[in-house]
Amino acid sequence: MNDYERFLNKLRAIEALHAGATTRGERDAAARARERILARLATTKRTEPSLPYKFSLPDPWEQKLFIALARRYGLRPYRRHRQHAQTVMIDVPDRFVDETLWPEFEALSAELRQYLSEVTDRVIADVLEEDGSEPAEEKKKGGQGRLFEG
Repeated sequence: MNDYERFLNKLRAIEALHAGATTRGERDAAARARERILARLATTKRTEPSLPYKFSLPDPWEQKLFIALARRYGLRPYRRHRQHAQTVMIDVPDRFVDETLWPEFEALSAELRQYLSEVTDRVIADVLEEDGSEPAEEKKKGGQGRLFEG
């Protein structure tokens, strides 16, 4: 199994965990996990109102992940006129956000960040044949230097 397949399996296991899977067989069944989460959302919608939630996601990868996760559970992400591009709105019950959507997103996002960091390090090492680690910190007096924002 390659790194990408291991990464996908981790993501499926995260969804199963947030679906409340209790047995190993359930943890391995991503389709059943999604169905359980959809059923939980439907039950919650019957007992609680859906409220507009505003999520600020400046990282484009996290935003794509969040939008895909919301759509996976039948939620409709949107942005109001003149809202920032980093803003994502969804109408959803509080309890679903607190107990399922946001915790699952955070877990998936952490895995995605780790995976993208590993891939980036590998590309830098393989293509540029250089070290991509953080720069050394120097204790020099003087100005800040010229500011360049790319």
